[in-house]
Amino acid sequence: MADEHTTAGGPPVQEPLIETPSSEGRLTRFYDHIRREWQIYLMLLPTIIWFLVFLYKPMYGLQIAFKDYSIFRGVAGSPWVGFEHFETLFSNDQFLRAIGNTIKISALNLIFGFPAPIILALMFNEVLHASYKRTAQTIVYLPHFISSVIIAGIVITAFSPTAGIVNTVMGWFGLDPVYFLTQPQWFRPIFVGTGIWQEAGFGSIVFLAAIAGVNPSLYESAVVDGANRWQMMWKITIPSILPTILIMLIIRIGNVMEVSFELVILLYQPATYETADVVNTWIYRQGLQSGQYDLAAAGGLFNAFVAFVLVMTANTLSRRFSRTSLW
Repeated sequence: MADEHTTAGGPPVQEPLIETPSSEGRLTRFYDHIRREWQIYLMLLPTIIWFLVFLYKPMYGLQIAFKDYSIFRGVAGSPWVGFEHFETLFSNDQFLRAIGNTIKISALNLIFGFPAPIILALMFNEVLHASYKRTAQTIVYLPHFISSVIIAGIVITAFSPTAGIVNTVMGWFGLDPVYFLTQPQWFRPIFVGTGIWQEAGFGSIVFLAAIAGVNPSLYESAVVDGANRWQMMWKITIPSILPTILIMLIIRIGNVMEVSFELVILLYQPATYETADVVNTWIYRQGLQSGQYDLAAAGGLFNAFVAFVLVMTANTLSRRFSRTSLW
């Protein structure tokens, strides 16, 4: 079929209609594409299988949060209790304290930990001596590749009241030794500082890559205009990598509830639960140590829901005000 219209002083002209491809046509093209690019899909297959087995299949167990779960009855055989476990969660003072600690530690990580790799990348970008730059980068990258167990051991040794370097230096000034890791008020500064030391160097790689993509002609024009390196950093480098900064900030906000479980559980102890116990460690104690799997599942589901809301909100606000977003 075609539409007809008459031109001035001429015969009718037929215009072909644009036909929408059928679902069978789209499916055929999809199969053709797979046949042509099967090597790429073959490489992708292990990742797809990993996601299905380790991320999507475990979602079946989320219903434990709404059941009176028994390991003998299994997930299907356990009776439904609705939102009973969530009511228990929000009437539990320890869980509420864990939420507060998680938010406070994450806020400190955002305030002090998030800018650290950006500042480090900007500093590396200003280093002109190639050998010194490579050596410094290797030194600050190294802690990322060290196991959290070893990192925790280093921290415990460094803050030991008898042989730790921190108390040794304090002794030089006549100060009494302090067992920092048993003092609740010291846990958060030590934890946040350890995280910055361990991850800031490796995190700077993303921002260094973004800086490497800045158009060199911008710097050349700035030099012609008489700008110094400090002005070029503020007027060119930082605005150019701002989209990358915003994307990484959205990801960081989405992980607000995911405070480093391994490092916390290696450094905290009952004496510091007041400021150190976070949602993940509370779930660990309830689920694996106390055997309350249904209550722990409810806590984990709440944790995931809050993270989902945070990342959606951050992404929406970023897209609205800066036109930069994950999707």
